[in-house]
Amino acid sequence: MAKNDPYAALRYREFNIFLLLRFAMVFAWTMQFVVIEWEVYSITKDPLSLGIIGLMEVIPAVSMALFAGHVVDQKEKKGLLIKCIIGFSIVSLGLFLITWPRIISGMATNTVLYCVYFLVFLGGLVRAFIGPTIFSLFSLLIPKKVYPNAATWSSSVWQVGAVLGPALGGFAIHWIGVHWSMCFIFGLSLLALISLSQIPKKPVLNPNIGEPVMKSLKGGLKFVFNNKVILGALTLDMIAVLFGGAVALLPIFAQDILHVGSEGFGILRAAPAVGAAIIMFTSAYFPLNKNAGMKLLAAIFGFGLCIITFGLSTWFWLSVFALFMSGVTDGISMIIRQTILQLKTPDAMRGRVASVNSMFVGSSNELGAFESGLTAKLMGTVTAVVFGGCMTLFTVVGTGALLPKFRKLDLEEDLKEYENEED
Repeated sequence: MAKNDPYAALRYREFNIFLLLRFAMVFAWTMQFVVIEWEVYSITKDPLSLGIIGLMEVIPAVSMALFAGHVVDQKEKKGLLIKCIIGFSIVSLGLFLITWPRIISGMATNTVLYCVYFLVFLGGLVRAFIGPTIFSLFSLLIPKKVYPNAATWSSSVWQVGAVLGPALGGFAIHWIGVHWSMCFIFGLSLLALISLSQIPKKPVLNPNIGEPVMKSLKGGLKFVFNNKVILGALTLDMIAVLFGGAVALLPIFAQDILHVGSEGFGILRAAPAVGAAIIMFTSAYFPLNKNAGMKLLAAIFGFGLCIITFGLSTWFWLSVFALFMSGVTDGISMIIRQTILQLKTPDAMRGRVASVNSMFVGSSNELGAFESGLTAKLMGTVTAVVFGGCMTLFTVVGTGALLPKFRKLDLEEDLKEYENEED
């Protein structure tokens, strides 16, 4: 049966192509964010400027998210994803140009900084659409009975990209500089476009094509807020990521606290993703569907402890280990959350549910970056990180106490139902 086959999802050719394009985009996006973080902090030496990067992306991502979900549910997914990738390519090309010494040699520092912020803002607009589009396309490539296995592989590939992107970003800054690093990122977006061309168009499964926008948006929000399992998973992860966003402050730790330079920065930035990638590949052999609610609560509690340890550490390798373990716990959380969303969401509402997910969880990374930058400015860097970790612990305890149904969540029954339907 599919649930006993760790490679079940990989037996579908279109899904393998999907994994390649997802890897290319995640690699490019995470590397780009790291390069931008380094460049902006090198220019300003102000922790708040790192927070503004996150704010510039989260504003359009959140404000456009619900509308993007409506559009995704109404449109053919492949064509929409092509437009999203082209939009990302334009942003990458703009960053390549604005970091070119020949172009910016006569420009004021603030002008360069504002141009970077503007391009990040455009990237936030693209992000509002790309997340729901990828989530919806995912479900059209494989049968429902292999969703958990496919979610594991998809999340694993996401994490591999998130390992290599930040690591190569840190090393690339040292080897070839910020400018040519952005050129490499632009090339990755072209690879994603080539991969996507190998997937044929898919049918639109929404029976309400042409539904008024406001009615569509209300329907999506009503579904999410009435489904306590989905709402609990999104809320829990949102708060944890929002207050546990220590990664946004890594340039400060690398340059001013641990004194390890750009190469050490690359190692620190990659450590969480390495931990997540390892646990995700492992979970292909040892599924997390049984007692999923308690496993999710335990994983995020462990994540909070890791963030506190990292904030207090002044030893480089202890900091690396704490970030590595935060990746392990975050990887468990990501797999369970994605499986919940895929199994509990009707086909006709995937775009809207994914858009709410991007508001709750995806955008909380950038909002968390702003929160971390602001609290670092007000409290000091170390205090801000420890505060965020403590808030994560309080969130887990509160969620477990207030949502007993979530604690008892088990996904095995859902899988048996889909297997019986398709067999």
